[in-house]
Amino acid sequence: MVQSSHPSKRIAILDYGLGNLKSIFKGLRRVGAEAIITDDPELIADADGILLPGVGAFRAGMENLGDLRKVLDEVVAAGKPLLGICLGMQMLLTESEEGGKSEGLDYIPGRVVHFPSNLGLKIPHMGWNTLSIKREHPLLDGINDGAFVYFVHSYYAITAHREFTVATSDYGVEFAAIVASPDDNVVGTQFHPEKSGDVGIRMLKNFVQMC
Repeated sequence: MVQSSHPSKRIAILDYGLGNLKSIFKGLRRVGAEAIITDDPELIADADGILLPGVGAFRAGMENLGDLRKVLDEVVAAGKPLLGICLGMQMLLTESEEGGKSEGLDYIPGRVVHFPSNLGLKIPHMGWNTLSIKREHPLLDGINDGAFVYFVHSYYAITAHREFTVATSDYGVEFAAIVASPDDNVVGTQFHPEKSGDVGIRMLKNFVQMC
């Protein structure tokens, strides 16, 4: 078992109807975090860190957040760490073209687009792929350039400026695999750390340490 130097940190996993909750809960518990799955604004506000999971469509994700968006805005403004995974990462950006233009949380300037249809790619992009690290971030402590992680997605993120892209991957086109806000407290992974073996577990441990 991977041990955490911050076993008492409470991480609130947002339950808004579109998350792969059990696997990320197990991953956080594995690294010693006190993980809770909740849609209670008070519990979310009191947590040391927030995790926004997601499997599904962008528009549905934003609609399902509902009133939870307010508490997310508050915890982000307070500087608490927020980690978005897969759809959860995409929702951190300004907008998406999925299902027609939809507004995101706008914590990280950028947009979400579909993989090009003229490249003969199998969509969704599913399976293991490598990370190309573009800049340092606490989430990547102990992670080497070229590390393999596990993806499942049909849309990808384009950040408004390279400073918001922490790492990229390539699937016919280069795309943002890890994004972060300028102050680094909001971070997102297009891949699933909880399904990415030891590399992903190390990232979850690093996120807990950020908290």
